[in-house]
Amino acid sequence: MRACQTLTVETSGRVALVTFRRADQLNAMNRLMQSEITQAFEALSSDAGVGAIVVTGEGRGFMAGADIKEYAAQTAPEFDAFQAAGARMYAAIENNRKPVIAAVNGFALGGGMELVLCCDIVIANPFAKLGLPEIKLGLIPGGGGTQRSVAKLGRNRANLLLMTGAIVPACEFIAAGLVNEVVDVERLIPRALELARMIAAEPASAIEGMKALTAHAVSGDLAGGLAMERDILGRLYRSETGQRRIEAFAGKNATPTKKEPP
Repeated sequence: MRACQTLTVETSGRVALVTFRRADQLNAMNRLMQSEITQAFEALSSDAGVGAIVVTGEGRGFMAGADIKEYAAQTAPEFDAFQAAGARMYAAIENNRKPVIAAVNGFALGGGMELVLCCDIVIANPFAKLGLPEIKLGLIPGGGGTQRSVAKLGRNRANLLLMTGAIVPACEFIAAGLVNEVVDVERLIPRALELARMIAAEPASAIEGMKALTAHAVSGDLAGGLAMERDILGRLYRSETGQRRIEAFAGKNATPTKKEPP
C-alpha cells in the first residue's frame, strides 16, 4: 500500500492500527482522506497477515464528519460522486473480512459516527462524543446513518438522535449496545489493541464466519441465518484447524479410566 497523507497504518504482529492524521481539522474527512481510508481497509481485508484492525483518530477528534469547507464548494455532480465514494468506503469497513475495533478518542460526528456504526466493537474514552447533526444543515446522513443507527440503536433512539442532531457522550451509548466499553484516556489504545490481539489469535476462518453471521442477523432473516450458521459450523468442524483444536481439547479434558479390580 502506498504512503498516505491523511492517515497511517501500523502493524504489530497480526494487528493493524489505522490512525486518522488531520488533527488540526478534528480529522474531518475530505476527498483524499475518503480515498485513502477505502484503500487502506480494502488492502487490510485481503492481507492474510492481519487478523484484526483498530481504527482511531489523532488529537481531540476521532472524525468530525465531512470537511465542510470542501463540502460547500462541491458542484452537484461532485457531491453525488463524493456520496458514491463514501458508500464504497463504509462498505470497506463494515464488510471487511477482519473485525474492526473503533477506539473513539474524541468527536465522532456525522460521517465519523457513520464510520463507528460500521465497526464491530467500539471502545471510547470519557471525553468521546457521538452524533449525527446533519439536520442542523437541513440535510440527512448520507453514509448509512439512517439505516445503521436503527439497526444498532433501535428506531426510537435513532429517531431522537437523527431528528434533534444531538451530540451525545459515548457513555450514554453503552446501554444501547453501540459502545462496548468506556475506558480512561491512557487506556484507550492499549485496551483496543488488547482486544484486537485476543481476536487475531483465534482461527481467521472462524472469526470471519462469526462476523458474517452477526452481520446477517441484523437483517432479521432468522431461517436464512440459522442455515448459514450450520453451513459455516460444518465447514469449520471439518477443517484441519477445527479437528486439531477439538482433538487437543478432548485430550486435555479426558477423564482417566479407572482400572477394574483383579
